[in-house]
Amino acid sequence: MADITRTTIGSSSISIAPLALGGNVFGWTADRDATFEVLDAFVAGGGNFIDTADSYSRWVPGNSGGESERLIGEWMSARGSRDDVVIATKVFAHPEYQGLAPENVRAAVT
Repeated sequence: MADITRTTIGSSSISIAPLALGGNVFGWTADRDATFEVLDAFVAGGGNFIDTADSYSRWVPGNSGGESERLIGEWMSARGSRDDVVIATKVFAHPEYQGLAPENVRAAVT
């Protein structure tokens, strides 16, 4: 892994690289293999901060949203990298779970 200076988020113990990888194409224009290749290269280059959302790719025929999150989760499981990356996600725009009511947030992240 590359030696990159990381920034600690607030008073937490979470530290992130200065560049986030946007996951909006995962499960849409990037299939599983391409997604894994991109994530592998990103982490090998020192990255650890990945952005996604429950609504990414829901506009694609045959997709329902959540494909990006699912593929990132599969990659983390396959690589055993859960403790090596920080995931940022959004939970307000999925058509089935709109808004930030507690039940919508729970549904979006489970």
